[in-house]
Amino acid sequence: MTDSRFSPDGTAPHEADAVNTEAANDAAAPADSASAESAGAAGGGMPSAPDSSSASEAPHPDTLLAAERLNDLQRLNAEYVNYKRRVDRDRPLIQERAISDVLEALLPVMDDIQGARDHGDLSDGPFAAIADKFEGTLGRFGFERFGAVGEAFDPEFHEALMHLPGADLPADATSTTIVQVLQPGYRAGNRIIRPARVAVADPS
Repeated sequence: MTDSRFSPDGTAPHEADAVNTEAANDAAAPADSASAESAGAAGGGMPSAPDSSSASEAPHPDTLLAAERLNDLQRLNAEYVNYKRRVDRDRPLIQERAISDVLEALLPVMDDIQGARDHGDLSDGPFAAIADKFEGTLGRFGFERFGAVGEAFDPEFHEALMHLPGADLPADATSTTIVQVLQPGYRAGNRIIRPARVAVADPS
């Protein structure tokens, strides 16, 4: 006679229930995991890390500062190059202007020397030698006197202060001619320091 406390396979009722419960749990576990995976796929899965692409696109403050300093350096370098070119270009003009200013300040002395020479006071003696040496020194800077009787009048180099009709002119004169030098002119190279101040006459 079979004991009612045992199931047909010989296990106790509570053991059979336990075995059936574990089997049911094992069978439900894959289904639960599959449903969890499908739910994760539908819901986007695990929370992803924040997108850092937008943060990486913004330049670093140090990079911006370095670019700004580089632009400042390039601008200063360009300004220096332009300044050096201007200085190199203007240097000869500045030197010529400085020499002209000094020579212009010496014009009264040169007029006195020329006046003494015209009156015969510097025909001989130590002062004549000093005057010649002085004029020779100035000549090294391109300083020279111009304007002489008999030259054709040129308004670029001469300043006519008087017009003397009927004055004696050279036989070959065909234009307005200098007949008297009131004050000689001076130049340094191509720069006119003072035009020659003269009296002129026209050929008849």
